[in-house]
Amino acid sequence: MILDEIKAPNDIKNIPQEDLEPLAEEIREFLIEKVSKTGGHIASSLGAVELTMALHLVMDFPEDKLVWDVGHQAYTHKLLTGRKEGFDTLRQFKGMSGFPKTKESPCDSFNTGHSSTSISAALGMAKAREIRGENYKVAAVIGDGALTGGMAYEALNNASSLNSNMLIVLNDNNMSISENVGGLSKRLSGIRTQPGYRNLKDNVESSLSKIRGGDKMIKGIRKTKNSLKQMIIPGMFFEDMGITYLGPVDGHDIFAMAKIFKEAFRVKGAVLVHVETIKGKGYLPAERHPSRFHGIDKFDIETGLSVNRKRKSKYTDVFSTVIKKQGERNEKICAVTAAMSDGTGLKRFKHFYPGRFFDVGICEEHAVTFCAGLAISGFVPIFAVYSSFLQRGYDQIVHDVCMQNLHVIFAIDRAGLVGSDGETHHGIFDISYLSPLPNMHLMAPKNKWELSDMLKFAIVQDGPYAIRYPRGEAYDGLEEFRSPIEYGKSEMIYEEKHIALFAYGNMVKTAEKTRDILKEKGYDVTLVNARFAKPFDKEMIKRLSENHSILVTMEEGIIKGGLGESVADYVYGENLGMRIINIGIDDTFIEQGSVSELFEVAKIDEVSIAERIIKEVSDEKEA
Repeated sequence: MILDEIKAPNDIKNIPQEDLEPLAEEIREFLIEKVSKTGGHIASSLGAVELTMALHLVMDFPEDKLVWDVGHQAYTHKLLTGRKEGFDTLRQFKGMSGFPKTKESPCDSFNTGHSSTSISAALGMAKAREIRGENYKVAAVIGDGALTGGMAYEALNNASSLNSNMLIVLNDNNMSISENVGGLSKRLSGIRTQPGYRNLKDNVESSLSKIRGGDKMIKGIRKTKNSLKQMIIPGMFFEDMGITYLGPVDGHDIFAMAKIFKEAFRVKGAVLVHVETIKGKGYLPAERHPSRFHGIDKFDIETGLSVNRKRKSKYTDVFSTVIKKQGERNEKICAVTAAMSDGTGLKRFKHFYPGRFFDVGICEEHAVTFCAGLAISGFVPIFAVYSSFLQRGYDQIVHDVCMQNLHVIFAIDRAGLVGSDGETHHGIFDISYLSPLPNMHLMAPKNKWELSDMLKFAIVQDGPYAIRYPRGEAYDGLEEFRSPIEYGKSEMIYEEKHIALFAYGNMVKTAEKTRDILKEKGYDVTLVNARFAKPFDKEMIKRLSENHSILVTMEEGIIKGGLGESVADYVYGENLGMRIINIGIDDTFIEQGSVSELFEVAKIDEVSIAERIIKEVSDEKEA
């Protein structure tokens, strides 16, 4: 196999030209085989095989700096930098990350995982190179979807002032940014990067600037030139920002891309090369269903179907069903997503109520304030968003929603530990970053029925509400406990004495298992479903203090600023006489792995919690 010749960075340069296209096919076969066993982001990587090869042909690693936006498409880059063996452990605990990681290889110049960051990071690297007087190449690869993010335009605006070279590769695999006008555009791109053209342009402007009226002549020439470019250059939008535009170029023609990348690296200033690719290229199921193969579990290569098709309903499925039904009953309900209609369960709502469904693109900041505008106009917007992505709209949550006390509902999916996507995607901060905000209300369900009840409750309330729920199967236990949702009130599940477990959301399931362990060892254990993290049930805490000496708070989030700290402040402030154990995630980022593995790593699994409680009881007796 040709791929066997790639053992270290830059080995692709030793591959004969006639073997490069066969190498691309080998890479696709390898990725399909490996990802079918581990799961991963296959469609994006299949679409970027030749693009990545072309970049590696004209760049030198790790000296040159290549920044991938999000990083879903970086699998070929990992292969070409000598990490072939790592694919057996892709996205697994202690294995190779599904995203670029600087600690994994010096060829990964920047950690990514969220959208629209690549141009900003690459621009910083280019400026650092300038300050140091160094000469390495800098490139950023950004998808057309990521280019909907406002941060990308802030970076483009800043990049226009760059005096030294930086390459921006626009990987356009879906939206037609501009029409490909054929040979004229390609010919123009080639002419405009030739030294003769650039020297002539500079010399003409220099000569005219020295004569009387020359400045006006220069302005006139520029105006005429720009009018002509508007007609024949598809990237005039970027040109108007001060960024040289080249392309479009076929994103599956290695040699055409290598040529235009070489030309782009010769241009002074920032250059954007528009590359047109096919997402899922080379694997028919992924080409037909690119969204389904964006991020996929283990699958059968022949059929493209998941090997884990039989499953219980997920929390996302429950949300999808409830919001569809509520949308039918209440015409004021609107649904908003930031380019995640499938992932957040809004596809059904979109189908039934297209006039009240809004996909704003990868623009969480805009999504939040857009919801605020809907809310202040009398509608009930529900923003369905992954916990780690909601972080991007924090300022808007503070100023545009909470400060005006607007009735916006945040349906926070993927809250807690999400598994193999790792540290950039874990939703472990939302309790802590939302709790301090005046007017905000925080809720989390113990099971699938309670998620339904909480959504219905939040819809008829006032002010901002956030309901967090985890990734994966919806818990269907404790069905018999379904007391009505009351504002700021918790729910007593099992009432005993001595040890009280005050669990929030998904941790109620863990608390139930923890209680079983402790009961087997002869302990009396109360279990309370917190329901609200803000406002939490202070009356219940007072009630527990009457016959409990140990209060254990349990949350699937960072301890600092979380529910546990709020409860502890209250207990100690009121001198309620209970010892507090705060169960949550320590002040750290959690790596990738299965959710069960990560619960053990974070010591928030039932065995670890039971052991900690037993030790605390033992210390209490000794004291």
